[in-house]
Amino acid sequence: MRTALIGYGLGGAAFHAPFIDTTPGLRLAAVVTGNPERRAEVGARYPGADLIASPEELWARADEFDLAVVTTPNRLHAEHARAALEHGLNAVVDKPFAGSAAVARGLADLAASRGLLLAPFHNRRWDGDFRTVSRLVGDGELGRVHRFESRFERWRPEVRDSWKESGDPADLGSIVFDLGTHLVDQAIALFGRPTSVYAEVRVLRPGAKADDDAFLALTHAGGVVSHLWASALAASPGPRFRVLGDRSAFVKSGMDPQEEALKAGAVPGGPGWGEDAEERWGLLGSTPVRTEPGAYQEFYAAVAAGAAPVPVADAVAGLEVLEAAFESARTGAVISLAH
Repeated sequence: MRTALIGYGLGGAAFHAPFIDTTPGLRLAAVVTGNPERRAEVGARYPGADLIASPEELWARADEFDLAVVTTPNRLHAEHARAALEHGLNAVVDKPFAGSAAVARGLADLAASRGLLLAPFHNRRWDGDFRTVSRLVGDGELGRVHRFESRFERWRPEVRDSWKESGDPADLGSIVFDLGTHLVDQAIALFGRPTSVYAEVRVLRPGAKADDDAFLALTHAGGVVSHLWASALAASPGPRFRVLGDRSAFVKSGMDPQEEALKAGAVPGGPGWGEDAEERWGLLGSTPVRTEPGAYQEFYAAVAAGAAPVPVADAVAGLEVLEAAFESARTGAVISLAH
């Protein structure tokens, strides 16, 4: 699949280009960026890729490509995804998939009507620690799970000059749209679309305009409660996962190693890729459990095979949860989700 990568910030450079370049069945045919420094970086690392200055230039050449990967600023995700589909291109769309569930449904309908692949890039389903949790839950090692706790907590007290810190709602800069998207998606992957949502969403850091601290409580149809935390002001982060069942519990700290490896320029998928250090393994009760290797490469392997690794319906459900979370935070109420 001749693949055009739209955007070459952190997401494009670390999370997309290396996998497109190394996945059998995909070819990094073009990168769309007008930034001179990023164009030079692409030229040095991926000399076989065309450099395209703008999405409009890409649409004019759409018949030269099969797949568009959208990793532009959040506010442009849905716009660029729609344009890709309208020009006959399959599409992978970084998170947040869209700014609302309604817009996401429209994209899903458009892709279906054109017979095109549309895949939300929820890559953290392939984090090693989450894969470990999924295995333990699926194998019944914990018994009946009643509480799922998950955190992305960071210590970033200084506000950065970035669209991610923007207070303009159209920029989708809230931590809820950023880390919260991953937290909610993982809970949905494990336990399904929740039936109700309670949330606290705040702006804590001096000078901050975008939400930088959030807590979401989801109740799932099977009775599991998911407690999810995302924060930029956590000087002492809690465990990444704490999963409680009626037979045992699993607790895991630390972060999946793939992101840091990718930022350092590592080529994905080689020997030892995604392996967690033994001293970072989680505990099932008091017993250390080897962390499953992280496997972001599996996302693009599925795309190359013509499948959407994450169903669009799950991205729609996730956006329904985020919308309910903002309403809950505004009103203080528990919001029921219609079924």
